[in-house]
Amino acid sequence: MIPDRIVCVDCGGWCHRITHWPEDDPPVPGDTVAYRCSDCSDRWDMVLDQEDFDD
Repeated sequence: MIPDRIVCVDCGGWCHRITHWPEDDPPVPGDTVAYRCSDCSDRWDMVLDQEDFDD
């Protein structure tokens, strides 16, 4: 499962997911998901791998 938020590495605040996919084109391993920190405004991009889809 792709988390809606992660902890910011720089400040410890919450980074919220800013990447969304249409229902007819879901994410796949290798796609990039972006997060933006609500405290320091840093952006974090993460590449999805198969582990992100394993339940």
